[in-house]
Amino acid sequence: MKKYIILLGLLLCHQLSAQQKPNIVYILADDLGYGDIGVNGQKIIETPNIDALAKTGINLKQHYSGAPVCAPSRCALLTGKHMGHAYIRGNDEWGERGDVWSLKAMNENPKLEGQRPMPDSIITIAEVLKSKGYTTALIGKWGLGAPYTESIPNKQGFDFFFGYNCQRQAHTLYPTHLWKNEEIFPLRNRFVDYHLNLDSLADPYEKASYANYELIDYAPEVMHKEALAFLNTKHKRPFFLYYASVIPHVPLQALSRWVEYYEKKIGKEEPYYNGKYYPNRTPKATRAAMISYLDEQVGDLVKTLKATGQYQNTLIIFTSDNGATFSGGADVAYFNSAGLSPEEEGRLKGSVYEGGIKVPFIASWPGKIKAGTESNHISAFYDFYPTVLDIVGEKENTSDGISYLPALLGKQQTPHKYLYWEFPERNGQQAIRYGKWKAIRENLKDGNLHTSLYDLEKDPQETKDVSAQFPDVVKQIEQYFKESHQQPEIKRFRLKVLGDDLE
Repeated sequence: MKKYIILLGLLLCHQLSAQQKPNIVYILADDLGYGDIGVNGQKIIETPNIDALAKTGINLKQHYSGAPVCAPSRCALLTGKHMGHAYIRGNDEWGERGDVWSLKAMNENPKLEGQRPMPDSIITIAEVLKSKGYTTALIGKWGLGAPYTESIPNKQGFDFFFGYNCQRQAHTLYPTHLWKNEEIFPLRNRFVDYHLNLDSLADPYEKASYANYELIDYAPEVMHKEALAFLNTKHKRPFFLYYASVIPHVPLQALSRWVEYYEKKIGKEEPYYNGKYYPNRTPKATRAAMISYLDEQVGDLVKTLKATGQYQNTLIIFTSDNGATFSGGADVAYFNSAGLSPEEEGRLKGSVYEGGIKVPFIASWPGKIKAGTESNHISAFYDFYPTVLDIVGEKENTSDGISYLPALLGKQQTPHKYLYWEFPERNGQQAIRYGKWKAIRENLKDGNLHTSLYDLEKDPQETKDVSAQFPDVVKQIEQYFKESHQQPEIKRFRLKVLGDDLE
């Protein structure tokens, strides 16, 4: 009830006409590395539509995700809170319900789907936009609250939802069902259990060995059709489309036409099988195929906006929820997916090093954003909330972010004093970006409070800890660490060394 009183106040206080408000399309890739797109240096995977988006708009070269994994990053995006204040600070599968990691159990009982819900009192940016007269839609992956709770998209500000409620279910791109609003939407796929490996007698180099994984409805394609249908609707009000793709998150599954294209380009390669995710005969070609299909989808969205006459009044943002993954057969070192960062476990997804949280960011807005520009403004996911408030004329900002609208428009931009992350998984981590400095703490659960310091201008790979040479900088950053952390409401996110009560 509390949130609706606040939102009613926003609605009554601000009555901008629909013509003054732009549409917003926010495209969120899943585990796409900073270097996975052409405009950021990718040499093998072709992304002409994303690159074209950059040519018509701006590339923010110093943009960061909200967290190094899926759910908390999305929480930061939608609530405007950094990881020292956010409700969701790690992937929390809400395991006390039962066997939540069994895909079979989830298919039999959808109440086992989804992640731990956010409280109803949290106000998402979708709710704010809805109160300002926007039609709101989420197509793709949610990951912020299980079905039948108060924390599903339709109860967190989205008029329309189609896609995966649960990020664990997104570990197959050929699921038996998706969700349409609050109802199960069946797909024409038979059930194939998690981590099902090849038969011991199967030849991993033969196509026939993978027949068990050749299903019908490819979820990214099904969801994309819904997104295009939404854009083709004659909207009487401005709209916010949050397009949360599941590409290129593993498992490696892609449309055959794109796989065949990259098989010819990349050539013979070693299969991935008997691993954590579904086996794949051509893992490099398949990952490239996934990203090029995502790029194709970006092109479709732009074409549809143009065909429907909505393009000129639409802000399009393209980014990724965290850095590239190291698992499931995704050979990100082959693609140089992390750009300047090392492509190795502990430095990619799941870490607060640059490879885990620095992400691509492209924005296009005809007539507003100067075409073909770049910016080194340091920004993060939790800046989206105040940016949207800025766009719709709402100056009340209770988020941890700073609007990056001036940077997009080529105007004088207020910089952050610093950016902050904490991550209770992987034995506990903290990080701060402070100008050219990057500070990292690891192994917090072991009681370690050593602050490693890196000069990103001289050492973008974060290989030389210079904390001993700059004690004053470390002292200042350690104060920022202290002031940024509030005890999490959820006990599993608490860190004793930071003063949290574990009882």
